[in-house]
Amino acid sequence: MDPLPSPVVTALRIAPGRRLPMKAVDAVEVETGRGIVGDRYHGTRHRHVSVQSAQGLAAAAAELGVPVLPEGTRRNVTVSHGEVPTTPGARLRIGEVELEVVRVAAPCRILDDEIIRGAAAALRRRAGSVCRVLEGGSIRVGDAVLLDAPPR
Repeated sequence: MDPLPSPVVTALRIAPGRRLPMKAVDAVEVETGRGIVGDRYHGTRHRHVSVQSAQGLAAAAAELGVPVLPEGTRRNVTVSHGEVPTTPGARLRIGEVELEVVRVAAPCRILDDEIIRGAAAALRRRAGSVCRVLEGGSIRVGDAVLLDAPPR
């Protein structure tokens, strides 16, 4: 059996402010040391881009018995499959962009209200990572993803 193809970006979302709805977009511009242009975390110290795997969302959905949609977790980038690294210092390449993991993206209790009771627990260890931008550029839906990128 052939191994799975490399992961790709399946969804991109941004929100212009805290608690504002996430907006689906086809492409984003990402600035080195600043994050995604137009997103609520652009210009913050370390929380530039959040990344999650659709595979993790599917596992959480199977556990909960209800769909867990990418927009429901409020992450910026959803990749098709694979395990998003959570170890601080790990590197990812998404499209033209190089990211470094800062920390695990911990699911918040609001997900229990937004999705279903138990959603935050089901997403623990599946909610992806928060990253800082080492090298900016564009990210588009369909771009290739390297989840264990060596430093450039």
